[in-house]
Amino acid sequence: MSETEQWQFAPPPHPLVIGVPAFSDNYLWILHAADGDAAVAIDPGDAAPVQEALERNGLRLTAILLTHHHMDHAGGVEALVERWHCPVYGPRDEDIAGITHPVGDGDILDLDEPRIGFRVIGVPGHTSGHIAYYATSHGGDARGLLFCGDTLFAGGCGRIFEGTPAQMLDSLEKLAALPASTLVFCAHEYTVSNLRFAAAAEPDSEAVTRRVAEALRMRALDLPTVPSNIAIERSTNPFLRHDAAGIVATLEARQPGLAGAAPVERLAALREWKNGFR
Repeated sequence: MSETEQWQFAPPPHPLVIGVPAFSDNYLWILHAADGDAAVAIDPGDAAPVQEALERNGLRLTAILLTHHHMDHAGGVEALVERWHCPVYGPRDEDIAGITHPVGDGDILDLDEPRIGFRVIGVPGHTSGHIAYYATSHGGDARGLLFCGDTLFAGGCGRIFEGTPAQMLDSLEKLAALPASTLVFCAHEYTVSNLRFAAAAEPDSEAVTRRVAEALRMRALDLPTVPSNIAIERSTNPFLRHDAAGIVATLEARQPGLAGAAPVERLAALREWKNGFR
């Protein structure tokens, strides 16, 4: 058993997905074929580490998938396309230079190299046209794969920069409804910070307490805390648990009236609290 497989809140990694660390806390993702050298890059904010990972693994870039317009997700597109001359899929409702195939909610991407199909899920909130990519399985691994950019994080969710709390609530509910075993490939190593907030929001949750301790151990060993999966997020992520009794009680103590408020008001209160949480 590998070290990664010993963790309760970090499922075994997918054998055909490579996480590429970049900047201070980003993960750029490469998904490759089970047979052959074809590979897809998801949110390649920096071309250099992606190119290095491709070369190290003997891979050939055949497509780029983008979730939103922020440069730490799209900044490497031009250099990678110049090198590989590959198509670029990205949100049709955002202005991103280099997109050759604009896509939106409900679209299906059937790629030939590597052979995989993605469903595009519209998840506005962090940005106005943010999308996610979901595949039911790949390469003999039955688990689904979700590349969700900055919408859903391990233990958290993205800041609401361009959208609304209602949009973010709807987006998170779409993702939470995916199969429990779906692997969540978020784009940042924010897990410890997110879980410290989760512990403040739901202080009586034993699952959150255990996940915080585990994430701290993993980071002390310089191990990534992602991917997680949908089941883990449903059980410990406060933004998917805004109606849990412990979180409702905490919000009510902070702001009387929230216990009887609409879900979108509780989500907005959680996100505003998290924005200033230290």
